[in-house]
Amino acid sequence: MADIRLFVTTTEVQSEIILQLMSDAFEEDGYAIATMEMDEKKDIWEASLYLEWAEEEAMHARFAQVLAPHFPDKIIEREVIPDEDWIAKSLEGLSPVHAGRFVVHGSHDRDKIRPGDVSIEIDAGQAFGTGHHGTTAGCLEVIETVMRSRKVTNVLDLGTGSGVLAIAARKLKAVPVLATDIDPIATRVAAENVRRNGIATGVRMVTAPGFHSPAFATHGPFDLIIANILARPLIRMAPQLASHLAPGGSVVLSGILASQRWKVLSAYNGAHLRHVRTIWRNGWVTIHLDRP
Repeated sequence: MADIRLFVTTTEVQSEIILQLMSDAFEEDGYAIATMEMDEKKDIWEASLYLEWAEEEAMHARFAQVLAPHFPDKIIEREVIPDEDWIAKSLEGLSPVHAGRFVVHGSHDRDKIRPGDVSIEIDAGQAFGTGHHGTTAGCLEVIETVMRSRKVTNVLDLGTGSGVLAIAARKLKAVPVLATDIDPIATRVAAENVRRNGIATGVRMVTAPGFHSPAFATHGPFDLIIANILARPLIRMAPQLASHLAPGGSVVLSGILASQRWKVLSAYNGAHLRHVRTIWRNGWVTIHLDRP
């Protein structure tokens, strides 16, 4: 868990640019980055970099260097993160999220589920994906569209995080789902969430870096591949991802800033996939493609 938050105060438009700059600089090193709206009326946002105590001096200098060409006057502030379950704290009071028929909610909101809703219960945990982020909600909307309009018999959730998208696919249709993540904590948390949602069979969790695991060949090819990761790794893995897609299959991609969508589309067009639809949510996009 991070001990220090370095951040700058900015606007919504600038925060998208800064997030892209931070992604380019820090993504491959595994640092957590985020933007957050602080005051809607005044258009005040914060762009943050999370790190450990011992790294502060070096990372402050790197952060300043990243900002300098575009935002040389930005003042980098710091916050000490209290030693507490900040993920659970951050999720306190979050209301259920509706995306199509899906409702993603905490255990305290079970009474708010209506007839016809597809309930996905996700409480605070150590893995990304509560449905409140635009990327997760966008994926849920496209997953429902694809699984109700096309024949899907085999699903891959690449970078499963909390398991919310794997759970969604399995709840819509009783088909096998392979859910993978590079983080063993994420796959453990996702497996717990699968059980919490009453799914006894049909979802297999595998800790796998990229497409090197034999699980992909064993369980593929897939009619539906969902990858809510980040733009740069999605671009890099386009040929491999496409090679695991069954003829006539669909791909749902997210974790993509609006400004990055053309690069992602170019990579997947180069892998012979066709763009079907793009959903926009809070500066992020979810892209649906298929194999003609």
